[in-house]
Amino acid sequence: MITSIVLIKTDVDRIPEIAENIAAIEGVSEVYSVTGGADLIAMVRVARHDDLADLIPGRISKVPGVASTETHIAFRTYSQHDLEAAFAIGLDN
Repeated sequence: MITSIVLIKTDVDRIPEIAENIAAIEGVSEVYSVTGGADLIAMVRVARHDDLADLIPGRISKVPGVASTETHIAFRTYSQHDLEAAFAIGLDN
């Protein structure tokens, strides 16, 4: 599974509508409204790199109100749950 983080600049007057349209796209697992340089951040999970090419420029960028996207592809995933499990090895609760 390939995970990417897509930073999205939008028409700020339409953020909720744009976020809902992006969240409805297959392969988009979450969409967050955020502060900072981007208006939305979408988490995209697909099976192949070619799927990213179809999904991001082909679908997300074409949602009305999306001005631009910046995509970051994740190499590894770390979560608090994974870290707790790693440090708890050999310890009794």
